[in-house]
Amino acid sequence: MSTESSSNNKRIAKNTLLLYFRMFFIMAVTLFTSRVVLSALGVEDYGIYNVVGGIVAMMGVLNGAMSVSTQRYLTFELGRGDMVRLKQTFSLCLTIFVLLSIVLVVLAETIGLWFLNTQLVIPQERMAAANWIYQFSILSCISSLITMPYNAAIIAHERMNVYAYVGIIEVILKLVIVYLILILPADRLISYGFLFMVSHFIVTGIYIGYCMRKFVETRYCWYWEKPLFKELVSYSGWNLFGSLSGIVKGQGLNILLNMFFNPAVNAARGIAFQINAAITQFFTNFYTAVRPQITKYYAQGNMGEMQKLIFRSSKLSFYLIMLISLPIIIEAPYIVNLWLGQLPEYVVPFTRLIIAISAVDCMATPLMTAAHATGNIRLYQSSVGTMTILNVPISYIFLKLGYSPLMVFYISLAIAVICLFMRLWIVRRLMEFPVMEYIVKVFGTCLMVCAISLILPLAAHLMLEESFISVVMVCLISLLSSIVGIYFIGMDYKEKQFVWEVINKKILHKKN
Repeated sequence: MSTESSSNNKRIAKNTLLLYFRMFFIMAVTLFTSRVVLSALGVEDYGIYNVVGGIVAMMGVLNGAMSVSTQRYLTFELGRGDMVRLKQTFSLCLTIFVLLSIVLVVLAETIGLWFLNTQLVIPQERMAAANWIYQFSILSCISSLITMPYNAAIIAHERMNVYAYVGIIEVILKLVIVYLILILPADRLISYGFLFMVSHFIVTGIYIGYCMRKFVETRYCWYWEKPLFKELVSYSGWNLFGSLSGIVKGQGLNILLNMFFNPAVNAARGIAFQINAAITQFFTNFYTAVRPQITKYYAQGNMGEMQKLIFRSSKLSFYLIMLISLPIIIEAPYIVNLWLGQLPEYVVPFTRLIIAISAVDCMATPLMTAAHATGNIRLYQSSVGTMTILNVPISYIFLKLGYSPLMVFYISLAIAVICLFMRLWIVRRLMEFPVMEYIVKVFGTCLMVCAISLILPLAAHLMLEESFISVVMVCLISLLSSIVGIYFIGMDYKEKQFVWEVINKKILHKKN
């Protein structure tokens, strides 16, 4: 292993640990606040908040599209070491984000407002509150949009400790919000939306203030360059289509569930996605630390190291989700009931299926970054994006035929697997990439590890009577079974060697 590669691996490991510290703190508070918020708002108001806020998220697709584009170009220039170009790129990106904020407001206050008041199934007596939530969500979305270039700069510089500290502030604000909605005399749904918007503004101010102090390139100066603007817009345009497809899928399916069923089903979906969001943080934190390195390797022309990192990050992303999700999948009814104090209909099957979809998607994410690193994303976004959008019409047909809401998630899982293989084919066309080796060493290995790791905890679940002690035992058996499976089946010699190096340096060395 080269000195540069070893140094990068250590940086990734350090950044990952910082992000995990943030994750565990946020997860603990989120589990508490989610239960209190559901109890305070009620299932109906919780469902209304989920679906109304989602409309703004659908229009806020511009956030995701430009965010990924900005991260790619800032990371690329850092990899090349061109600081002048870096500052020019940041300033132009921020100008574009301001323009996009104006576009978002126009769309939200016309098409979005019409859709909210004429198409969604919301009780008439809660329509006024829903409109307040909608306006608060628009302002929150604009705040997030303006923050994106600064977040991209933090990720490009790999300053993951910032996320750890700001994450603590965010969860403290969540605790304050929960306390305030319980004591304020005003409508709880409206109060919750307003306070959430205020917390967005505070976090935005922190990110901007930090970046302007630490990174010279984030101090805005007017800059205009037509070729760079066209390059950014072209890249962002195709990325916008890809991001739009994801939002259309997510919010489109949410709206279909509302149209064919009721807000309680939307609430069940919202709860399931909260559980999934907590689980996928295990992957997201690790991948946030890995992503800049993939782009930098490409910018430096180091294709060998980039391919190795794609293989390893794909496997490790899956393993991280598997470690925490297996016991939750097996013991979902008991865990959800313990968490919420009730067991809403559909939450358990929704949770299991959404986790399975995320496990497939997490393996494919490094492939997406590899495609983005090339700057040539037209084929990738048009192919994968179109397939993703097909979730909505296919689900509509099955719901129209009378199928249960579970069918929506079965369809999503099947399409997620198809998209994984499409990404492999596309990356192979963009660069020299060993597709069959990836299928065998990553996809095949991950499936084998998951299947073997599931045997013992599932057997324990079937043999033991349901109780708190039995659930704890199943979780411990699942954790041990997964660790053994990952180490002996899921890792090659160099990966095992790296694990022992970390243990020796970080744990055994400290004891000595």
